[in-house]
Amino acid sequence: MHVMIFGCGYSGTAIAKAFAGPGVRITGTTRSPDKTGPLGQEGIEAFLFDGETFDPALSETMKSASHLVQSIAPGKAGDPLLRLAHMNIRALMPKLEWVCYLSTVGVYGDHKGAWVSEETPLHPVSDRSVERVEAEDGWHRVGIRLGIPVAVLRLAGIYGPGRNTFCNLEKGTARRLIKANQVFNRIRVEDIGACAKFLSERKLGGIYNVTDNEPGPPQDVIVEAARLMGIEPPPEQAFETAELTPMARSFYGENKRVSNAKLRALGFPFRYPDYRMSLAQLWSSGRWRG
Repeated sequence: MHVMIFGCGYSGTAIAKAFAGPGVRITGTTRSPDKTGPLGQEGIEAFLFDGETFDPALSETMKSASHLVQSIAPGKAGDPLLRLAHMNIRALMPKLEWVCYLSTVGVYGDHKGAWVSEETPLHPVSDRSVERVEAEDGWHRVGIRLGIPVAVLRLAGIYGPGRNTFCNLEKGTARRLIKANQVFNRIRVEDIGACAKFLSERKLGGIYNVTDNEPGPPQDVIVEAARLMGIEPPPEQAFETAELTPMARSFYGENKRVSNAKLRALGFPFRYPDYRMSLAQLWSSGRWRG
């Protein structure tokens, strides 16, 4: 098995760790030469990819890939891999048998706190979510054309070792914003990796919400993390009057509860099904800093 991860960042590295084992080759791309060393330390053969061209070494490596994970966000020009390889994927990756595309629950748009599932019609609000919908469609078409399963993972807010509320509290950047009835879903990064492996082992395609069981107000997560740290949480701030970046404000413009029932019905065992037990594990293990 050769797992190739385009955009081997935080989630991509977690997927690499989930697949790692005897007889598994794992390669990954990064835009930054500075990141090739750290990826190598994780057992990932790193290649540079700028989203514009495949260099000869990368093209050669792609020929043996059996499993493709596409984690690079699309832009105004679309999905970079589809743009470069769309009609040539079979020629570029002749051994390809399974594809995983990392998307976002942002494709659902705002549902005023109501539950959404994989069957819910999409109403993306932000430009970046519209681009995700187009990329999802593009990868589904690739799967149909090549006759291989394409799994689209719609990810909730990602956190885990080195990227979590404890880190934000320690740095003094955590903000307890209060917006009436606002909820978010989250997903621990290790569960993203485990989910990708679970679906690949079963050669499953389709759309899957990869999220925890418990959508909740974001300020509750901050209070719980502060409790575990034994510190006072930051003061409450009204969302309406808080100074926020346009992107931060846009996240609060979407309010929904995302169901993971489809994955659970398949038997996928979430290791971190809710933020309380997940935060407790991060804190007690000492792994919260990464």
